[in-house]
Amino acid sequence: FLGVDKRPLIDIIEADEEKMRKLGLDFEAASEKMGRLLSEGRRGLGDPITVEAKWLVRTDEARGFLPCPFEDGVFRKVTATVTHQRSNQTLIYSDLSLHLLDKHHFLQGKGASFRIEPEVLKEVLEL
Repeated sequence: FLGVDKRPLIDIIEADEEKMRKLGLDFEAASEKMGRLLSEGRRGLGDPITVEAKWLVRTDEARGFLPCPFEDGVFRKVTATVTHQRSNQTLIYSDLSLHLLDKHHFLQGKGASFRIEPEVLKEVLEL
């Protein structure tokens, strides 16, 4: 979850909260939209589908579960790949990374596989 980021966890979270504020992004609104796109993508059963003529969404599911590092849940291994069709920018996230964003404001550390960059979040989700 930390990738190559050597900062203390609280510093990572605080820096991302500040970046989200500067970009005018709301954690709850981002989480809600990401959750909706993930749900829509699941209807494709592994094939990409177009949502609202803006996003190409593909979900993948693997067997097993991942525990939250904050010890408040266990999540299926479901990932969403959301590509904004106009900008061709892509956001990849999992059920767990969606939970981390929503409940803990944790976008993960630099270099982490499912790190959510606030600038990418803003552009892809049109927030």
